[in-house]
Amino acid sequence: MKSYLEIKVPISFDDYWFRELRDLLDGVDIRWQRGYYHITMAFLDYAPDNVNLLPGLNERLCDAIAPTITFDTLSAFATGGGQRQVIHLTTTNVPTDFLALVKDVRDYFTSKGCQIQSAFKLHVTLGRVQDPRMNVSKLKEIISQVDLPSFTMKLTAVEYRIFRGRTLGLWKLMD
Repeated sequence: MKSYLEIKVPISFDDYWFRELRDLLDGVDIRWQRGYYHITMAFLDYAPDNVNLLPGLNERLCDAIAPTITFDTLSAFATGGGQRQVIHLTTTNVPTDFLALVKDVRDYFTSKGCQIQSAFKLHVTLGRVQDPRMNVSKLKEIISQVDLPSFTMKLTAVEYRIFRGRTLGLWKLMD
């Protein structure tokens, strides 16, 4: 079973910098993410059906402190062998306590026989580019024109979900 652990990022599709980004990319075929923003802490390409991961996640998340992250960068990266691009929000300063929590849950998953192929990259997907005329360097050039203000958020909501399916667990991290 494919599944993932995510931490919610409460931004809005209507934030002025997000509107500015979409306006600058008007005419480019992009599937914009709408109303569901998160950082994927771990994407499990495989999780054994006979292993209940919730008790270990409870141990790691029930007493975890909510990370405070300052988002200050818009960028893009390529996926699928460079054929597709992802426009994303990120930070230039990932908090070490958040990285430690991510490492802890990823190590826990692998110790239970789960397979995680992708490395952790702190990003909030804003849109997936479908346009064959675009590449990462063109996107970055356009994105650099957006006046993104630095903003800081305390991230408290964590969700464990089946890929394209139901929620398996929810946690509220400590403020």
